[in-house]
Amino acid sequence: MLEHSPVLLYDGDCGFCAGSVQFLLARESATARLRLRFAPLQGEFGASVLVHHPELIGVDSVVWFEPQQNGLSRVRVRSDAALSAAAHLGGVWRALAAVGRFVPRVLRDSVYDMIAKRRLSIAAPACLLPSAEERTRFLR
Repeated sequence: MLEHSPVLLYDGDCGFCAGSVQFLLARESATARLRLRFAPLQGEFGASVLVHHPELIGVDSVVWFEPQQNGLSRVRVRSDAALSAAAHLGGVWRALAAVGRFVPRVLRDSVYDMIAKRRLSIAAPACLLPSAEERTRFLR
């Protein structure tokens, strides 16, 4: 089931980003765990996404990657990617993501960019240490 599921691409060198992935892992329901994988932007999978989506080159953002039935893929960046990740969690997070989508993207992305510019100073560098079960969901 995971082979056609979305992938959240994150900055593998960023402690804030690693903390965000850990936040998602800690709050996922059992069924949500069957639907999402993770990969660092600096890895092989991240590089392959950039080859197929050159519009992402130079974009300083988390990326929500969704394979489509037709063999193509869809990507979301910045606040759209963050809202997709929140919606993935379900429950109150899905509701908050739905409300967040009513905020104009230019405003959401401005807030996202402010955080992204400071992310390296917000959190110390951290190593993402997923459990053995979680490691199966991480791509290189």
